[in-house]
This record gives sequence, structure tokens and C-alpha cells, in this order.
Amino acid sequence: MKKYIYLLFLLFSFAGFAQSINDYPYVIVPTKFDFQKKENDYRLNTLTKFNLENYGFTAFYSNDDANINYNERCKYLKVDVKEPGGGFLITKLEITFTDCNNKVVFTSEVGKSKEKDRKKAYTEALNEAFESVKALNYKYNGTQLASTGATKPVVATAQPVEVIKHDVIVNPNQLFAQPIANGFQLVDTTPKLILKMFKTSQADYYTAVSDTKNGVVFKKNNEWFFEYYENDKLVSEKLDIKF
Repeated sequence: MKKYIYLLFLLFSFAGFAQSINDYPYVIVPTKFDFQKKENDYRLNTLTKFNLENYGFTAFYSNDDANINYNERCKYLKVDVKEPGGGFLITKLEITFTDCNNKVVFTSEVGKSKEKDRKKAYTEALNEAFESVKALNYKYNGTQLASTGATKPVVATAQPVEVIKHDVIVNPNQLFAQPIANGFQLVDTTPKLILKMFKTSQADYYTAVSDTKNGVVFKKNNEWFFEYYENDKLVSEKLDIKF
């Protein structure tokens, strides 16, 4: 009997905080979390944005001024990743969503890893923390939030859920765009720096440079291409970029 009562409590708990988080159409991901030494350290910010979009969120980096309307800031939730204290030789990460009034709307379960390699440990802990975000089954419900204030959210902490670990299938040709001054740098899954792209006056058109090539990167029919000259011949390479 107690088991069924607990399951009902768990169900209604998820319904409560899922309803509040579904009121927000957008989320903002910082390019640097407080515990990081540099922007996108260990590629955690890229992985955070990737996971959010994979679970149905419309996510922007905090420096993406072209897509963030600050006059309607209460339509955006800020996503933060933190390192909770405690735990010797265990990497822990926790995900929080806060509204425009800095009120916590949702806090994930703590993701943990015993990996010794720092990058692997952060990746494993973050993916485990995202399991409780995945359980929200987020879908924007069309709620119209005022530009000067948001509907009062239900503050909640995720209840314990069974975490099913699975291998993440990674496209070996996938390139990840990391913000830099005046553009982006593209890294592969290693991560290794492949290309740097610099903004021009034209949207979706960048000058680009790699270790051996100079050219341009542009968007055509919703696909990205890198074009350059090699032995006086124009070469066009299709790029699979994840922003």
C-alpha cells in the first residue's frame, strides 16, 4: 500500500513542476558556469545546450544577443550547472532552472561519477543529472508571460527516479560551435579545434581559417558549407555544425 502511495506522490510531484517549467518557451545557457575556469571548460556548456535541445527546449547561449529579447526576459529560464559539496573522489553536478526573478523553478537530481579522468567524470555526471530533466517531458504550453514578471512558479526538487544509463551515440563528423570574440570556433568530439569562423556584415556568412586553409563558411538551404581554394580549384565541404 505504501508503495502505491509513494508512486502516486511521485506522479503528482512531476506533474506539478512539469507544469511550471512548461510555461517558459526559452532557456538561456551561460557560456561559463561558476565552477569553470574558462568558457565551455570540458565542453560542459555545449553538452548542456545539446541535451536541452534534445529534450525539446529552445536554448540560447547567454551571449546570443541576436536571439534573446531582453524586453521579454521573463519568457526565459536561466539554466545553471553547479557542483554541490560533499563526496570524496566523486564528481557531482546539479542542474537548476531559475526565472527572471531569480526564483528556482526546478532542481535536478545530483549526477555523480567516480571516473578519475576529469572530462569523462564531468560528462558522466552531467548526463546523469539530465535524466531527471528528461523525465519532465518538457513541452511549451503556450502560456503568455508578462515582460515585467512571470507567473508564480511551483518550486520543486525532483523526486528520486531510477536512472537508466545508456551509451550516447555521437556523430563522428559532428562539429560543435563554441562562442569566441567576433564569431565561433568549431571543435570535433575529441574535442579538437577544426576551424575558426569570424562574423561579417552578412547573416550566416563567416570568414574562416584552419591550420591549413582560408575560406568562408556560409548557410545555404539550411545547410552549412566551408569553401576554399586548393591548387587554384574551388573546394566546397559540407559541415555538420551544432550551435
